[in-house]
Amino acid sequence: MAETRERALKKIRDMAAELLEIYAKRQMVTQGCSLTCDDEEYSAFVEDFPFIETEDQHTAIDAVVHDLKKEQPMERLLCGDVGFGKTEVAMRAAFIATAAGKQAAILAPTTLLTQQHHATFIKRFANFPVNIAELSRFRSTKEQAVTLQALADGKVDIVIGTHKLLSKNIKFKNLGLMVIDEEHRFGVSHKEKLKQYKETVNMLAMSATPIPRTLNMSLAKVRDLSMITTAPNKRLSVKTFVHEHRNDIVKEAIEREILRGGQVYYLHNNVKSIPLVADKLEKLLPDLKIAIAHGQMPEKKLEKVMQDFYHNRYQLLLCSTIIETGLDIPNVNTIIIDRADNFGLAQLHQLRGRVGRSHHQAYAYLLTPPKEALTKDAKKRLDALTSVESLGAGFMVAQQDLEIRGAGELLGQEQSGHMENIGFSLYMELLDIAVKNLQQGKTVDTGTAMKQHEHIDVDLNASAILPEDYVLDVTTRLEIYKRISLATNKAELDDIQIEMIDRFGVLPEAAKNLFTCEYFKLQAKQIGISKINAHSSGVSFVFIAKPNINPDKIIKLIQTDPRQYRLDKTQKLICHIKFENPADRIAYVAEMLEEFGS
Repeated sequence: MAETRERALKKIRDMAAELLEIYAKRQMVTQGCSLTCDDEEYSAFVEDFPFIETEDQHTAIDAVVHDLKKEQPMERLLCGDVGFGKTEVAMRAAFIATAAGKQAAILAPTTLLTQQHHATFIKRFANFPVNIAELSRFRSTKEQAVTLQALADGKVDIVIGTHKLLSKNIKFKNLGLMVIDEEHRFGVSHKEKLKQYKETVNMLAMSATPIPRTLNMSLAKVRDLSMITTAPNKRLSVKTFVHEHRNDIVKEAIEREILRGGQVYYLHNNVKSIPLVADKLEKLLPDLKIAIAHGQMPEKKLEKVMQDFYHNRYQLLLCSTIIETGLDIPNVNTIIIDRADNFGLAQLHQLRGRVGRSHHQAYAYLLTPPKEALTKDAKKRLDALTSVESLGAGFMVAQQDLEIRGAGELLGQEQSGHMENIGFSLYMELLDIAVKNLQQGKTVDTGTAMKQHEHIDVDLNASAILPEDYVLDVTTRLEIYKRISLATNKAELDDIQIEMIDRFGVLPEAAKNLFTCEYFKLQAKQIGISKINAHSSGVSFVFIAKPNINPDKIIKLIQTDPRQYRLDKTQKLICHIKFENPADRIAYVAEMLEEFGS
């Protein structure tokens, strides 16, 4: 266990140093990144938008435009549900970049999404003198070579591509903006290349799934965060059904969609057995025009299939998860997901978002084995998805998923697999140190600061959260958690408590315990205590190597009653006392901390 923790801490430290150096360097850039354009030109581009912007879109666009005007490079995360208009925000930024004489790169995780973005950009920029190119495996080697040369010569204004954009042979003449769609889907080697751009290029990351690293960095103000939670006008939520797999349900769902002139996605995520499924569907509906699409097909064939399906030459697309990211075909308004129990919550939400892209009512059928064969987790995921059908709710589910993992992750170093998430207050403190070190020409040393800021663990064995029925809005809860975690003294915590009582009423017991934990952490840090554990049969305090406490106090305490108090080799003071309820043990911890600190 200790070995695992040490490995995790080392990983966190390495990543902290790596990330902080990038962000610190970005903060020190004082000129050369500002992008502005002629107001009349920009107004013409805005007026060419065929839809009415939602309020959230307006806010996000304003924030991006403001960021681009700064001399420091932009680093913004744009979160929003599937189909809520993130691409238009990216296109506005790309227009400003090109009008300012810079190049813009749009990075997408899949070839299909790259192709779709290319078509969308071509259509949107049709009335403006902007040269747009695509770089993906759908393009021949000769076409790619021409695009690469044009990029290097500055003849391409906007390039849209997959990870090929991060290849060694890519040379930009004057790159000013990089937009990364679904950033978390790129691998480690791609992230390494992205870091080289991040120091001097304006970066806009877009995601429909907030993941802990990006969300936490955004909330901690290392990255700026924009959220689009308002649905476009006339958009209807997707009606979602969970059914045991039955042929009559599949047949009825497909026929209903075809009868109203629509198309269907049938997702079967096993390439080997796709032909068998195609045979079954053909027997079930002999007149159905079926196309097959998956990632193992030759690119030209896949491109043709997708084009044909887009132009309504097929009624049903039998496919793998290749459709998961970003495909926008408004005529597809039914999705059938085979073995939905095998997918994660965020992935199911993404897949469901492939339909309902127009004003028509859309349907999602999640097909599963018999209920008794489902795991508990699979049942929870499917229940969560069907219980929140309102527009934008899926995104909130993803946020809640982050919150469910506890205030512990948001307030401390509990990673849950995400090593990059090193906690708000620690991140801010280390960022400040890194900036100062770099400004003084020193190497970024986060090791010392890490030791000074070792995580303080306080476990009172009592619920310590902001209950959902007390603070109803999940975003507000996350903001309050963030503020609590950044509080550096008792007065700041008191102010937050007073404000919460004014806004939401008397604090429930769990919220009081949350504040108590934070008070104890502040005291423990001053004294030099790294861990406090209080339970029904006793309390333990773990001291750091050199605590700020008179050793005589501990010795005197042990001497008064050696059976009740004991100090072991690991600097842990164990107090054997029985407590009838949580309130008694909390009062005892408060009393002991007061004694140690006096």
